[in-house]
Amino acid sequence: MAEKEFSTYKGKPLVRCGDELYYGSMADRFVIRMQIKTKKKVGDSEIADKVVIQLLCTDPDLSPRKQLVKSSEKSGLYVALDIADVWLERALKS
Repeated sequence: MAEKEFSTYKGKPLVRCGDELYYGSMADRFVIRMQIKTKKKVGDSEIADKVVIQLLCTDPDLSPRKQLVKSSEKSGLYVALDIADVWLERALKS
């Protein structure tokens, strides 16, 4: 069975399902979840306004509360992605 190709950002998988985005590989120890909380209208398009970023441990034996390592809210998806990349890189190096 062929592996599904995902979009990537800075070489890591970026998967979107509705207003949630996951950044990183679930095979790694950590992954980022971004939740779009609000959107704003720009011309004919809607863009993400408030985005919650969460660094999660992928250990399935941990409770969901203990999986959450770090959380923050940012304005705009690009700012959130940049923060997410830094958090994920640091977490994977430790």
